[in-house]
Amino acid sequence: MLTRALDDTTLADLVADATAAPSMHNAQPWQFRYTRAGRTLTLRADFERAMPEADPATRALHVGCGAALLNLRVSAAHHGLEAVTTLLPEPSDPAVLATVRLGVRPHVPRESADEALAALHPAIRDRHTSRYPFDERMVPEDVRADLADAARTEGADFAFLTPVHLETVLELIRDAEGYDRGDPAREAEQEHWTRNTQTEAPVDGIPEYAFGPRDASEHATTRDFAGTRVIPGRARVLFENRPQLALLSTPGDRPTDWLHAGQALERVLLTATLHQVSTSFATQPLEWADLRWILRDPVYGTGHPQMIIRLGYGPSGPRTPRRPLDRVLTIEP
Repeated sequence: MLTRALDDTTLADLVADATAAPSMHNAQPWQFRYTRAGRTLTLRADFERAMPEADPATRALHVGCGAALLNLRVSAAHHGLEAVTTLLPEPSDPAVLATVRLGVRPHVPRESADEALAALHPAIRDRHTSRYPFDERMVPEDVRADLADAARTEGADFAFLTPVHLETVLELIRDAEGYDRGDPAREAEQEHWTRNTQTEAPVDGIPEYAFGPRDASEHATTRDFAGTRVIPGRARVLFENRPQLALLSTPGDRPTDWLHAGQALERVLLTATLHQVSTSFATQPLEWADLRWILRDPVYGTGHPQMIIRLGYGPSGPRTPRRPLDRVLTIEP
């Protein structure tokens, strides 16, 4: 039987860990509501932070919220709490993405699944998106296997791209970058989520210090948040010649699958962080319907592509801002 009320300090820790998750353009499209009587945290989508140009179906929004949900589960395990999670519990309200009932079972040993989650906790604060060059070292096979296992645990498939498939995906990324820069509405939407720390103290979005350098070869896989703008003094450097990219996919392509994809993504990222592997994303082709459907490996691929992840060894990237808890958490009796 679940016992003991949740104190406010623990509750704040749980939500702070959840909101450390990545999200598209760092929009942080989530709200949390805690009901004391039921010891339940409800995760809601904040559709005011959706991106109708780049993410009209809110697929990426759901993936980001799924990543926050995984962090919440990790934090709960770290605090010795049982987290009974239900996805999409209210079909009549699509904004309600998940409920997590929290409690402890006294004098019962922690299950191995909870131990595996708790072991990921140190990586929550160390994980940052790196838009910097990586060196040419290959991610070892045993680490690759751990990353695939992490995704599989959350119901997703994770696979590094084969050489032939890599060339195709690199071309799709470059095509998508060109599409983006030729679309004024998407360019404006992206610029809306960039932040100038010289004129503001951001709590969301991508600050200019996190843009990273510009690739001297113009072939980098990471999104260039400067867009068509020229930033004085920005470094131009060469990125890795052959980036190590992996594709995360799910069997289906509905909101439940997107939430599973987000949890799998974050579990992969935290596992990579513990292995001291840096990560970033190449989501551009996923945002164009005519490109997304051909991302799958034509020989080995199955399922629906949900994320392209770049992995390697290099700077971990800077910490990006997060919204204060009083803007994302409400507490009810």
